[in-house]
Order: sequence, then C-alpha cells, then structure tokens
Amino acid sequence: MATANLKKHLTTLSKDELVKHIIELDKKYKTVEEFHHFLLSSDSKSTVKKYKEVIENEFYPKRGEPKMRLSVARNAIGEAKKLGLDALSLADLMLFYVETGVRFTNDYGDIDEAFYNSMESMYLKALKFMHKERMLELYRTRAESILNNTRDIGWGFHDTLGDYFYEFYD
Repeated sequence: MATANLKKHLTTLSKDELVKHIIELDKKYKTVEEFHHFLLSSDSKSTVKKYKEVIENEFYPKRGEPKMRLSVARNAIGEAKKLGLDALSLADLMLFYVETGVRFTNDYGDIDEAFYNSMESMYLKALKFMHKERMLELYRTRAESILNNTRDIGWGFHDTLGDYFYEFYD
C-alpha cells in the first residue's frame, strides 16, 4: 500500500480506532514493539547494550559453540539504525562489531575470506559514517586499536584496515 493511500485511510479513523490499530501493531510485530519501547523510554544505553549482546552472542555465546552468523550480528546494527538510535551509539555498535570479530580471530585463529570482507566492510562503513557525522576524533583511539589488534591476522586484513584508517586519519 502506498503511503498516500495509508495516510488517507488513517485520517478516516477516530482517535480510539487509531490507538487500537497502533496497539495491534505493537502486539503483532516485535520491531514495532521495540520501536515504541525505544521511543517512550529514550534509553539509548539499554538499546545499545541489547544489540551489543546480540553481536557478542554470535561470537562468544554463553553456552555452546559460536555460530558466527555475521548476518545476525550485522542485522543488529541495522535494527538499531531503524529505531533511530543516535549517531554516537550507531558508531559505537559498528566499531563493536569489528572489535568483536578481531578479538574472535585473535582468540581462535584465521577465519575465511568472507569473514574478513565483512569486518573490512563494517570498518569502512563506520569510518565513513563517523566522518559524515564529524566525530572521527571521538573514536580515533578505538579505530586505531582495532587496526593494531590485526597485526598478526592473515588474508591482508591488517593492510586493508590500515588503508582505510589512514584514508580518514592523518
């Protein structure tokens, strides 16, 4: 349904009908419920914590073997963005994703090329985002720490992250 058609339909509803409709959406769709929770609480810290736990769990689950579903971890960042999380928190999540992947590699050894491509892509995306939001200096130490922690990792990973880092810093 086009937005114009939806808007036309919603304007025909009474206030009570709109409230009922929104509550039904909230009950039926988890993402709507999360959006409303975020909107009403304005608590970005707990939201960031929740999504960091999703990312962490893919690499370091409390029980069982790591699943390393990069799509699940990346999706956590996308969901946070859809909620309207502030720029500082989004940058934090993007860097956390890469930090966690780098830590995992250093703990367990080399992974595959697709893994490194995902980490490189998110690192570059984070740097571009931070540049656009004019907050590169706020995260310089973390971005540099990520780079330094890749020194002994294969697949040209360190070199690629180095190219990205020096494109934005120095």
